[in-house]
Amino acid sequence: MTAHPKQPPSAGALSAFAGLHHAEEPLLLPNAWDCASARALAGQGFRAVATTSLGVAAAAGLPDAEAATREETLRLAFTLGSEPFLLSVDAEGGFSEDPDEVAEFARELYAVGVVGINLEDGLGPADRHAAKIAAVKEAVPGLFVNARTDTHWLGDGDATDTLARLDAYQQAGADAVFVPGLTDLRQITTLVRHAQVPLNVLYAPGGPSVPDLADVGVRRISLGSLLYRRALGAALEAVAEIRAGRTPVGPTPSYREVARQVAP
Repeated sequence: MTAHPKQPPSAGALSAFAGLHHAEEPLLLPNAWDCASARALAGQGFRAVATTSLGVAAAAGLPDAEAATREETLRLAFTLGSEPFLLSVDAEGGFSEDPDEVAEFARELYAVGVVGINLEDGLGPADRHAAKIAAVKEAVPGLFVNARTDTHWLGDGDATDTLARLDAYQQAGADAVFVPGLTDLRQITTLVRHAQVPLNVLYAPGGPSVPDLADVGVRRISLGSLLYRRALGAALEAVAEIRAGRTPVGPTPSYREVARQVAP
């Protein structure tokens, strides 16, 4: 695969990514954890691909959501940021509690072609997270900021707290707001109507389908760590079949197909 020069995303790329959040169909955003998975997903026709912090951390043997993978995240962004597809990066809480340091990390992502960043509040103070968002938007105005609140992911899903946090993040300049862990369609509909920017939710097996989410106005549907965990599950299933004397079933890319995904 031909290497692309490292440079900031074009105005067209930034506009295209933002536009995917306002298209007729919601943006179904798959999350990759390495070069091969990102390029394979793009090869399936996805115009935009995101990273998953859990997948990146697990592949490096580091903990997720503890600001331990700044360099690994930047290294992957450096490799993928100038690809033909649009790349959004899951940056946990920005790998710092200092808004200026988060803004500097965002600048580094932008410099290698990344079009979007996902920043999570981890249920920390809303004003601190809002300050991070504002700092990023001041440093790199064109970078699409998806502001995540963990009220449903880590907390008890308090509706008042959720709305207050979303309001604060929108006022700080967030381009979209993300509420992972929320699967109740009535609550999702309430947030869609309340938000002034596109609402992002996390797809959950057994939860609302993509058409259901589209019907209530969700504009971005992320897969988070699901694909990474499914890949790990498929590996365990395959080795169990081999151990039992059976041939594993299911799609298996060839050696050469994978090698082509990571060739310089």
